[in-house]
Amino acid sequence: MYVIVILENFTILFIVKREQSVHEPMYYFLCMLAITDLVLSTSTMPKMLAIFWFNSNEIVFSACLTQLYFVHCFSAIESGIFVAMAVDQYMAICHPPRHSTILTNRMVAKIGLVMVLRGSMLALLYPFLARRWPYCRTSIIPHTHCEHMYVVKLACADIRISSYYGLLVVFCVICRDVFFIVMSYTQILRAIFSLPTKDARLKTFGTSRFGHDLPLHFLVFIANMYLLMPPMLNPIIYGVRTKQIRYRLLRLFTHKGT
Repeated sequence: MYVIVILENFTILFIVKREQSVHEPMYYFLCMLAITDLVLSTSTMPKMLAIFWFNSNEIVFSACLTQLYFVHCFSAIESGIFVAMAVDQYMAICHPPRHSTILTNRMVAKIGLVMVLRGSMLALLYPFLARRWPYCRTSIIPHTHCEHMYVVKLACADIRISSYYGLLVVFCVICRDVFFIVMSYTQILRAIFSLPTKDARLKTFGTSRFGHDLPLHFLVFIANMYLLMPPMLNPIIYGVRTKQIRYRLLRLFTHKGT
């Protein structure tokens, strides 16, 4: 799965860089998503494979905090990119005359910068808070990578600040992103179903891209799938399904022979 993530996302980046015809906001956002997925998976998967293959079960505290930062930082960046892609689709379908004038290359760059700054600043407090706690209990994390709450639960101190901040990020950032994504696609669906003919609706659909009671090993498995599956599926869902990327990909492999 990790190899597939690397191949798929680098292929998306290669195609968009090579083909001038896909130098548009949607594909720039797709490149941002590919880079984010590469960093997110690379920050956890090599160490996970080392655990499985070589029984390398140790990590120094500074490396653990660095991994923790990258996981939470790029998860927030990815969430923001999904919002940007949803808004891009909303503008393209619901307000096509204004799409090209508003979502210029300069605006796309500004949106990308805001997403990076937001994710970086939000994740910065995670390792800062984790470092300030005293640790006098076991040093074993019941996980395949360093995740904020799994790390701070090892502290022998009152970690309510870390818990509250984690909840704040989830409800004020992730939930808000989900709200904007749902609202954007709701407006897109309303616009699609208001089209007069079935063929027009189908054509427009073609432009959209789309536990405490549980055992610990199951929670760890779900967390690993959360980090592995989206980077593996995103290039297919948002990239290969689009006509332009699919055409360039096929042409890339058949150009010599045909």
